[in-house]
Amino acid sequence: MHKYEKIEKIGEGTYGTVFKAKKRDSGEVVALKRVQLDDDDEGVPSSALREICILKELNHRNIVRLHDVLHSERKMTLVFEYCEQDLKKYFDSCGGDIDPVTVQSFMYQLLKGLAFCHQQNILHRDLKPQNLLINKRGELKLADFGLARSFGIPVRCYSAEVVTLWYRPPDVLFGAKLYTTTIDTWSAGCIFAEISNAGVPLFPGNDVEDQLKRIFKLLGTPTEATWPGVSKLPDFKIFPMYPVVSNWQHVVPKLSVTGQDLLHHLIVANPAHRFTAEVALKHNFFCNMSTT
Repeated sequence: MHKYEKIEKIGEGTYGTVFKAKKRDSGEVVALKRVQLDDDDEGVPSSALREICILKELNHRNIVRLHDVLHSERKMTLVFEYCEQDLKKYFDSCGGDIDPVTVQSFMYQLLKGLAFCHQQNILHRDLKPQNLLINKRGELKLADFGLARSFGIPVRCYSAEVVTLWYRPPDVLFGAKLYTTTIDTWSAGCIFAEISNAGVPLFPGNDVEDQLKRIFKLLGTPTEATWPGVSKLPDFKIFPMYPVVSNWQHVVPKLSVTGQDLLHHLIVANPAHRFTAEVALKHNFFCNMSTT
């Protein structure tokens, strides 16, 4: 730790305190995530080990960079690139308005980072504004991979206790343990709407039932015809038959028609019909974006 000089505490992560610090030899500013190790035999938290292993595999401009891991008997410190704020704090400072160019840029970067994760067979499983970092150059980066998992063949069952409630897709809310990359693109869609509405969440449910009700009041209540197999999901329950809302103008009034179309393809109850990140990046909403 002598290599770094702590400047200030900047937050609490999933499993430790986060500090802004400076590298003594170069002056480079970094973020230090300090993990206190348990006195018992458990040692390093599994979420910390998972994040370290996954981030060592993910080298992309839209994914936070893990520079180093420092280890002692009582604590472990993860050294990350420093970003000035997260998306939640950005919302708090934007004064209720985000210009369309910024909305497009943030969503493009979110999907670029997500597509790279999925190409590397990684599910993030906890996308939310607090886990998206933004630096002073306006670069958005996926962070906090404590709930992330690798996926592949053979198909494995996963936990349904993932993703913060407001960003959790209906299949997982119904207890699905087999899911694909579209678990993340649902969350990305919720964040897209939130960015376009300058921080107003799309589905701010109070509990699982309220969350599903809010979703179905917009998308319509699913049936076996619209979502084959939905009634077989572990926690399925019957809801009132809400109609589909065809006009999304009142949901995201500041979003362009092409933006609303993209959102419409991300916020889909049936995961089989939901856009992947790779497909979403090819949408007309991003037609004037650089492909690099």
